[in-house]
Amino acid sequence: MSYAYSKTLSISYDEAIEHVTEELKKEGFGILTEIDVKATLKKKLDIDFKPYKILGACNPPFAYKALQAEEQIGLMLPCNVIVYVNNSGETVVAAVDPVASMKAVENENLGNIAKTIQDKLRSIIENL
Repeated sequence: MSYAYSKTLSISYDEAIEHVTEELKKEGFGILTEIDVKATLKKKLDIDFKPYKILGACNPPFAYKALQAEEQIGLMLPCNVIVYVNNSGETVVAAVDPVASMKAVENENLGNIAKTIQDKLRSIIENL
């Protein structure tokens, strides 16, 4: 089973970040965290790495429902979306599959929430 949805785009890395952020907003997500992996690796390890960002996306109403169903589900939130330049120089956007990640949590009440978020994230990636 795949744990992500991804798409290779014919736009720049910076444009992809802007575009995916806009698409996330359309589906009710905000960006809670933004980790610039390239900058972090340079600063901490003096390693030059490809452009790579991790966006921590959250849809507050569904996050609240998930927290009501499973108190420790915050360990698996927010939903990560990554934007990076692959080894061929192409821009890639990928989002976690929440259904795959929620299989580790044995709570039937999370199924519908994860499926709804899965549909939203899949749609976002397809719309890029």
